[in-house]
Amino acid sequence: MIIRKDDITDPSVIQLLLQHVHEMRETSPPESVHALDVAQLKEEGLTMFSGWIDHKLAGVIALKELTSEHGEIKSMRTADGFLRHGVASKLLTYSIEEARKRGYRELSLETGAEPFFEPARSLYSRYGFSVCPPYADYWDDPNSVFMTMVLKKCD
Repeated sequence: MIIRKDDITDPSVIQLLLQHVHEMRETSPPESVHALDVAQLKEEGLTMFSGWIDHKLAGVIALKELTSEHGEIKSMRTADGFLRHGVASKLLTYSIEEARKRGYRELSLETGAEPFFEPARSLYSRYGFSVCPPYADYWDDPNSVFMTMVLKKCD
C-alpha cells in the first residue's frame, strides 16, 4: 500500500470522507458525533493521509495537532472493498510513526462506545492505546471512548 499526504481534492477521497461522516451520524447521537467534514479536515493543523492499492483508494486517516507535543487521530476509514485486508493497521502504524517524527509525546483519539465501534477499539488497543479521560475540547460523554498512548522518541 502506498500512503501519501492528501490534499482532499480527489473525488474518491471526498466520497469516502462523506460516507464516513454519514455513517457516524447514523450510528451515534448527534451530540456525540465528532467526525470532521471535508472543510474541517482542510483546516490548519490537520494532515490527511490516504492509502492506495493498485491505484484504488483503500483508506484514509488524519493527524491533528492539538499542541506541539500532543496529536490526535481523526477520520480513520477503510474503503468498503478493502475491509479486513490490513489497511487500518497500516494507516494507524504510519500515523503513529508520523506523530513520533513530529515530536509528539502523546497521541489520542475519540471513538464510539457502541458495539459498532468494538473492532476499532480492539485495533487501537492492540497498537498500544488505552482508555483515558476526555482531552482537549471533549467532555465526559457516555457515547464516546477516549484513548491515548505515550510515544517514545523516534531515534
